[in-house]
Amino acid sequence: MSFDHPPRILFLYGSLRDRSYSRLLAEEAARIIEGFGAEVKFFDPRGLPLHNAEPETHPKVQELRELSLWSEGQVWSSPELHGNVSGLIKTQIDWIPLSLGAVRPTQGRTLAVMQVSGGSQSFNAVNTLRILGRWMRMFTIPNQSSVAKAYQEFNEDGTMKESAYRDRVIDVMEELYRFTLLLRDHTEELTDRHSERKAAAAKEAEEIAKQALS
Repeated sequence: MSFDHPPRILFLYGSLRDRSYSRLLAEEAARIIEGFGAEVKFFDPRGLPLHNAEPETHPKVQELRELSLWSEGQVWSSPELHGNVSGLIKTQIDWIPLSLGAVRPTQGRTLAVMQVSGGSQSFNAVNTLRILGRWMRMFTIPNQSSVAKAYQEFNEDGTMKESAYRDRVIDVMEELYRFTLLLRDHTEELTDRHSERKAAAAKEAEEIAKQALS
């Protein structure tokens, strides 16, 4: 399959504060990757229920899953709270299943991880996001962004101040853009697994046997 449209990048962020630094970081990253030529969309997590607190038919759950299916790459941006990711970003990831019938909403997509913290620089949140990305069968790029003392790194209008932190965000978005372009043509080949082919063949044989007996 050959793609002639811009890379489709979905942004998830992990805080509902009016001045959410994880959202501001995501918005800065979105402007940067749009400049490289990507198409971006955000999921607004306001109104998303806790995982399994509502049925899967909940409108916000459906919106999130449709955006994940639309995406070819994703960016997850979380504050570090009590040494780990926020509950909000985890809830969003928990609502995206490994499979929807025969379709996998995250498998084979690229992923960039970012975090903000109020104190000294830490990597606890991005490390957890990497674990989650691997579990969701995504290709998490090597580079990442961790912004310490985030309250010092943004202008009043929400844009990011020029700094080494912003330079790193540019590096991350550049890398995500390139990896998405390189991998999206080959997702089916890269995610083709022996165990899944074996299970599918067994199921097909079982269906054939049932039809023969009916």
